Amino acid sequence: MSRKSNIKITVLFVLSVSLMVTATTTFLLTFYYRYVCFQILGGFCGNIIRKTPDSGQAVLELLKTRDFHTTGENILSDFGYDPSNLEIMDTTVLGIAVLGFLAGGILFLFSFSYFHKRSSARIQTLTNYLEKINTGGQGLLWEPGDDEFSRLQDEIYKTVTTLYQTRDAALKARNNFAENLSNIAHQLKTPITSISLSVQMAKEHPENASIVELPQGHTSTDPKKCAHIMELERQINRLIHLEEALLLLSRIDAGTLVLDRKPTDVFTILALASDNLYELFIRKGVLIDVPEMGGMNINVDLDWTMEAVMNLMKNCMEASETDTTVHCSYEKNPLYVQIRIWDEGAGFAEEDLPHLFQRFYRGEKTKNAGIGIGLSISKAIIEMQNGIIRAFNLPNGGACFEIRFYHS
Repeated sequence: MSRKSNIKITVLFVLSVSLMVTATTTFLLTFYYRYVCFQILGGFCGNIIRKTPDSGQAVLELLKTRDFHTTGENILSDFGYDPSNLEIMDTTVLGIAVLGFLAGGILFLFSFSYFHKRSSARIQTLTNYLEKINTGGQGLLWEPGDDEFSRLQDEIYKTVTTLYQTRDAALKARNNFAENLSNIAHQLKTPITSISLSVQMAKEHPENASIVELPQGHTSTDPKKCAHIMELERQINRLIHLEEALLLLSRIDAGTLVLDRKPTDVFTILALASDNLYELFIRKGVLIDVPEMGGMNINVDLDWTMEAVMNLMKNCMEASETDTTVHCSYEKNPLYVQIRIWDEGAGFAEEDLPHLFQRFYRGEKTKNAGIGIGLSISKAIIEMQNGIIRAFNLPNGGACFEIRFYHS
């Protein structure tokens, strides 16, 4: 209930009580006024009859006609009299009026004092709560009842809750930033060290220094030259890949990655992803099976979803042995479209399953030389499009990724 509503109800309550008191007082005073007038009229008529006994019958007849008070002009005014000259004053009526005024005043002061104390107590409670929050304390403020401060209390709760959430998010972001910075430094250390060693070897063997001046497209028959070139190129490519992945993660974290979501066929996504990885699969000697299972559309960005699926396929390929197959399947139900990608390898290590989608995480038994960002990128892209992803081991062996895109 709002403060204005409470004020209106209070005003109506005071007015209603005042009206009832006034009506009751007026009703009682009316009866008392009739009684006083009756007594005055009786005394006046008695005095006339005692002084002039012959006029008694006329006075009584006049009273029976009930129109003695409608005689027109007051004859007393003709003789210079007014109500103040008669000195008729009933102290009872005056006393009732004074008592009514005093009772009303006391009631008003009591009501004002009550509301003032109650308001002061509520303000003090809210102030103490805010002071407790500002000094690092926690807790809930519970004040039963519904008054003009209820809305203020609700808003304070909302503000404090938002501040807590903002603080927790800031602490989490700071911790993540420190952890990511440490991981990035660790990831950069390996290729930089390798490049430094290659450069040092070139300095120690000046006769091979000319390898850096070979024209593009030319080859060298010197094994040392070829080894240096291949190692430098591999580490530079790794740095470029790391740079691109970090830029993508920064865009995801900042919320600046724009996704053009449109109805897209699932088979098209899987087929394009497998085509882009065709050379890697051939080089590894692993096949990929993308069956046609009917038209199924999901509302996603084709390019970025294909990028996420490629990371999953590549992960399965790297964990597979030669002459094995990476499989794909998809199906739909009234709630979501499900995509599965699995291999015929040994599966995930149980200790790795809870951490597979964490950034820069690489299991101790991982065979590939990746940087541990691909799965976290895939997870972020999928979740940005109303989807979820999980990883598990199949009962008959093999690692499986399961994606679900929920209908929006």
